[in-house]
This record gives sequence, C-alpha cells and structure tokens, in this order.
Amino acid sequence: MDTLKSEIKDIIKECYPQIKELNPAQKAVVDSGFVEDTTNYIIAIPTASGKTLLGVMAALNTILNGGKVVYAVPLISIQNEKVKEFKKFEKFDINVGKHPSSSDLAVMVFESFDAITRFSWNTLREIDLLIVDEFHMIGEYSRGPTIECAITRSRILNPGMRIIALSATLQNMPELSSWLDAHVVEHDYRPVPLYKDVLTTEEMETKNKNDVILRVLNTSIKESSQILVFVSTRRFTESLANYIAGKIKRKIPADKKKAFREVAEKILDVPKKRGSLPTAVCLKLAECVESGIAFHHAGLFDKQKEIIEEEFREGNLYMITATPSLMYGVNLPSKNVVIRDYTRWTSQGPQPIPVFDYEQMSGRAGRPGYDTEGYSYLIAKSVDEAYNLKDHYVYGEIETTHSKLIENKDAVYKQIITQIASTLARNPQDILEFFGSTFYGFQMSNNEYLSAFSADSMEYEINQALEFLIQNGILQTTPEGIKTTEFGMLIAKSNYAVKTAVRLREFAKMDGEIDIHKLIYEISKTPDMPMISFKGRKSKEPVRERLNKEGVFIVDIGNSEATAATLIEWMNERNEYEIENAFNVYAASTRRSSYEASLLVKFFKRICEVLGVYSGLNSLDVLSARLYYGVKDDIVPMVVSIKRLGRKRARALVNAFGADLKSVTKEELVKIDGIGPKTAEAIMNRYKSN
Repeated sequence: MDTLKSEIKDIIKECYPQIKELNPAQKAVVDSGFVEDTTNYIIAIPTASGKTLLGVMAALNTILNGGKVVYAVPLISIQNEKVKEFKKFEKFDINVGKHPSSSDLAVMVFESFDAITRFSWNTLREIDLLIVDEFHMIGEYSRGPTIECAITRSRILNPGMRIIALSATLQNMPELSSWLDAHVVEHDYRPVPLYKDVLTTEEMETKNKNDVILRVLNTSIKESSQILVFVSTRRFTESLANYIAGKIKRKIPADKKKAFREVAEKILDVPKKRGSLPTAVCLKLAECVESGIAFHHAGLFDKQKEIIEEEFREGNLYMITATPSLMYGVNLPSKNVVIRDYTRWTSQGPQPIPVFDYEQMSGRAGRPGYDTEGYSYLIAKSVDEAYNLKDHYVYGEIETTHSKLIENKDAVYKQIITQIASTLARNPQDILEFFGSTFYGFQMSNNEYLSAFSADSMEYEINQALEFLIQNGILQTTPEGIKTTEFGMLIAKSNYAVKTAVRLREFAKMDGEIDIHKLIYEISKTPDMPMISFKGRKSKEPVRERLNKEGVFIVDIGNSEATAATLIEWMNERNEYEIENAFNVYAASTRRSSYEASLLVKFFKRICEVLGVYSGLNSLDVLSARLYYGVKDDIVPMVVSIKRLGRKRARALVNAFGADLKSVTKEELVKIDGIGPKTAEAIMNRYKSN
C-alpha cells in the first residue's frame, strides 16, 4: 500500500486491521493507477479477492478531495452489510448513509440510485464517483435494465462523474468496457485456491444425491470446516436439511450439541417476540439447527435468516441448505460448496442453470482467513452425466452478457415515461437516442449481424411501447411534443411497475364503493407484491373459502390468492402461526407483504385522486394502516398515534380498559404485559391531549 496517500493508508489500517498487505490482484489494480485516475474502470477479479477494498480506496480518495461517492448494490441485504462495514469511516469525519444528500459515502440499491437520475438532478450532479458493485448483474432480467439505464442517464446529466464497476470476470469484457469507456483490470488471483469437481452417486455407491452430501458433510465435520449446499426450491432446502439432520443427530459431541441448542432457541424466540407461536416451519428449522443443519430461504422471518448467517460465520452451524438466491447478497462463504440441483424451474419447465450462476455459487467456497483451499462439487447420478457436467460447467466458458432491456417490457415502458416526464425527451427520436446510448443500443449497433437493421428494430420496439403508453393514458401527444399525463407523472415518480399502475387504475374506474377485500386481491395480483407462497400440495380450499367469504370469487388458486387471504387474516389480527395453520403457507413473509401492501394502497389512493375518484378515500387511509400494523378498525387510532405500541399491546389495553383510556392511571397501565413506564407515559399524553 506504499503508493497510497498516507491518509488513505491510515484509514484502511484502522478500519481493516486484518489486512497487512495487498494480495496480487489488489496490487495489480492499485499499480494500474486507478485510485487517483479520473477515468472509468472495470475491476474484474474472482469472488473473495477483495473488490470492496479497492472500491473503498477510490471512494476515500474522492471524499478526501472534497467529493461525494455513491456505492450502488443490487440488494438491500448487501446495502445493509456495506453500511455496517463503512460506518467505521465515521470516526474520520466521513458521513456514511443511504442517500447522497446527507452522506459523503452513500450505499444505495440500484432502484434508489435510478430514482436520483430521474428527478433529483441537483443531487446527481453533486456525485463525483459512482461505484457499481456486482456490475455483472447488468445482464440480469429484472435489475439489469435499472442499473443500465441509470448509468446511461448519469453519463448524460453528469458527464464528469467517474464510474468504477466491480465485477466478476465476464466473457465480453471488451464490449462492456467500450460502452462504458472504461479501462479494464482483470486478474485471476484468488486468496483461497478453488478446486471444482463432479461427484456421482454411481461411483460413491450411494442411493441418492443426499447421501453424497452426507459423505461430504462427514468429511467436513472431521476437518472442522463448513458446507453450503444449493438446491432449487424452498421445499428442497427443508427436506434436505431434515434428512441430513436425522442422519447425524446421534453423532454430535456434547459441546456442539449445546451450541446448536442455543442457536435453535434464538430461532424460536423470533416469532415469540413478534407475538406469534413458532410456526411449523420455525419448529422444523429449530429441530434441524439442533443438529447443526439450517435451511435458508425467503419463507423465513428476516431475523431468522440473519441469525443463521451470523451463527454460520461464527462456526456454530455445520451446514446451510439454500436456494440459489444466496449466491448473491450477504457474504457467506464456507470451505465446501455443493450444488445438488443444476436445473431451475422456469415458465418453460426445468432449465439448466447458466455457467455464470455455477461460477457464482462455486465462488462461495473457501473463506479467506479461515481456509487454505475451497472445494465446489456438482452432483451427478452417473459417470456419463458427470462427464457432461464437467465439460459444460467445470471446463466451460461463462455466457456472453447481453442487455435484457428490450426483453423486459416494463423496463422499456418505465424508461420511456422517465425520459419524457423529466423533459429529456419530447419525441420518438429523442427516445431513440437515449436507447441508442444504453448497453442494449451499443450491443445492437456494434453487432456485425444485427447492426444493419438495429435502428429499425429499436424504432419498432419503441413505437410499440409508445402506442401502449398513449392508449393507457400515461402519455399524450401535444403540439409541443409527447408529454406525460398526470397519471404518467405519478408512475414516473414511483418505483412501481407500469403494469401495477394500469391494473390499479382499471380497478379504480369501476363503479360503486371501493370494496377493500377486492382491492387487496387486486394488489396481490400486481408484479410489485411480494408473494406469500404455499408450502406444499395440501388442499387450497381454505384460501378459496376465506376469499369467498369476503365476496372474492375465483377459479384457480395460486400464490396471489394465498397472499390476499393472508393479508385479510393479518389485518384481522391473526398471527403468523395461525395463518400458517389456516392456509399452509410460508407465513413468516406476512409482515413484509403487509408492509408493501400498505404502500400499494397509498399508491392506489393517489391514482384515485388523479382520476377524480374521491368516494371512500378515507377508508383507504384506514386500510393502509390496518395492513401496516395488522389490526382491526377499532385500534387503528391507537397504534398510529402511539409509537411502537404494536397490535398485541393495543388489543390488550382495549380488552382491559375499553377504547377510551382517559381515566386510566399509569399504575393501571403498567400492569398490562409489555407496557413499561415510558409507554404508559406516551399513552397518557396521547389521551390527555384529546
């Protein structure tokens, strides 16, 4: 680190004391002069090779020179992890947060940064350096177009802003670097060597793939190392964890058994602290954890996932079985990674995972500072299958990264609306120019086979999208050019999908009073609603019956219907345990879904106001609060006006004293379970003021 400024070296030594010297990959990047250079860079080095520290060096250099930095990441879980990591810099008077208006170093998810590029241009122009983490996700369907267009707009509005992209190695790096006008520094050094292989049930003379995993785990336990296993579905994470836990539970040493039991107790405490008995999923998870085996998927409480991740890092779990979503997100490496399922269910049926995803999952193997080597294993049933998997995955090349912008119709709609709403475009030609500046436009115009008709193809796609947006009252033609309608401006300033807005607008236009249960169902069918999914193949009739009871009659029952029924039960003060038992769903997701539903109700209200539909709007405020807090109508005023009271304590107060608490004394209030002196004071102040 001799070439770094002394101030940067001092901060790194204080905040990263474990780093004594740079590894070869980091040294190659620093020696390229990238820290103090002002041009764009793509840094492509393997997983766990220290990309974050390189980004930090450039960020500190910019901030020490009086500049502002945005560190953009694809997921909230990564955002939270990075904010926690970077908070150490605050002792050096560097403000760290989640928005550049109040921070020197702002960690933002892609969508939040995109929002700045749309309307907060003064803030955007104050940013001197943009660091894009997980830059390879530019080729991903859902988030790729967001960061692609945010970068494109940034370069138009703030051409002086420097961009540093941190990435895994990509097949078409020259193409990406040409689009970004960036230097590329690539290096293949990995601090922990990674060995990749394919194991077979045939050669290991086992009945199934799970027994192969058991063999790997037993070896891992003897070596005091850990194992991370990727399977394709939530159900498989649970069944595999349950199977392995059952096989090893009698062989666990007493000291480990005690540690595992403590972790299991933490798992069970999570629903209890939220006013619910542990669900069947919680009980199953805790039982597996008592044997040192955990499963990890989106159907758990967020806090439970945090506990699993933390305890795994601390060495208090032998193994985690996870869905592929864990290949991105929090830093959770282990010595051994097993990829049991190399297919994934899609709308076209089961499809092989890309080589790139295989590399990302394999990259979790080997913990710097803990392991001297990492191992990644695919599992095949036969020797022939193993030969094909080795050829395709172990020795194969990753796929070329293609922009998914035009494939994602909603992204096209949203970007067109954004360009027009922000006055960056007034006609189809302006829009064409913007799309031509994106990575998609660059790829089309520089492809020897497509360049001849790329302009015509892009013009066709944009005209189709414009027709849709005009027909749906989002855009309008005027003598001055194309403009957004009031409805279009509402969409432009939100992060919701165009399909969500159109669906809710059609519901708002229906005659008669707003039926809150039918509205909840409509919201549950939008692409922006986090789904609450069924756990298995048990009867779905309870969901149908619950919706029928509220006048919502449907034919097919899927996750949208399960979500709607769950939300209805939630705002009738049912807890996760009761909801899971009623509908056989992953009820731990209820709070997240209810929070998003409450925001969607507010969005629906704004749509109604734009359309001039004012009847029943007050009921929407109540509905939003009921979803957010999970309460019936009668205690909405209480939970809204008294901070952190919560539905359980609010209901206990009403049951004990009735709805009017004016005459209740502090001594009486503190007798209610969970009501302390401060909360009692807040309650008394609230009712005195009335």
